[in-house]
Amino acid sequence: MTMFTATLRELYEEDTGRAHRFRYALLVFDVATIAFVVVTSFLPLSPWIVACDVAVGLCVLLDFAARLRISRAPLREFRHLSTWTDLVAVTSFLAPLLVEGVGFLRILRTLRMLRTYHLLERLRQDSGLFRRNEDAILAATNLVVFVFAMTGIVYATQHGSNPAIQTPIDALYFTVTSLTTTGYGDITLPGPTGRLLSVFVMICGVTLFFRLAQVVFRPYKVRFPCTACGLQRHEPDAVHCKACGNILNIPDEGAY
Repeated sequence: MTMFTATLRELYEEDTGRAHRFRYALLVFDVATIAFVVVTSFLPLSPWIVACDVAVGLCVLLDFAARLRISRAPLREFRHLSTWTDLVAVTSFLAPLLVEGVGFLRILRTLRMLRTYHLLERLRQDSGLFRRNEDAILAATNLVVFVFAMTGIVYATQHGSNPAIQTPIDALYFTVTSLTTTGYGDITLPGPTGRLLSVFVMICGVTLFFRLAQVVFRPYKVRFPCTACGLQRHEPDAVHCKACGNILNIPDEGAY
């Protein structure tokens, strides 16, 4: 293993101060990228947007190449959904002029950001807010990513052939009204392909929406693995595991 590979492996996988700072820098980069994606997706394509797209796309490509470099089995990485979403995101960043309407697919980068094991562990340790609301944050992220990804697909497939889809806002409006099953009927997708796409939006969107509602409104539980049976979630004041009765030792910050 070369020094370069060892350094990359430290930054991406090990528990050092430099690695933590690097991964938080990646998190900041991804959050800024998502903000850029959302804002510019509603703007007309201009040279500065194309330049920023290419620059960000190259950064994402370097991150993707670094992950493959440190992988013990690079080919197995292509079995993971996050690998393919990274490739789609890179393509959509680097080809904004070649494939019109794919800009929204850049937000698929978010799936990598919040599916990195080391990042999740670090956020759980450093942020009480994230620990208390992890499921809600991940569920909200999944829903937002789905909405914007489907908006991009609707716009790319319908713009130019469907007079009701003139702008990305029209595609976003259709996606939201479909996944909420509101269905005003002022925008529809004609033909078998359009109907199947509408059905997909409704089924998946409603599922993700109900998942978010479930984690928001269910009673709060802390994440603490039971040493006997492995049950992960318990009431904040639990002394015994409700599955096996094992004594727990859940860390408590104390009363305020």
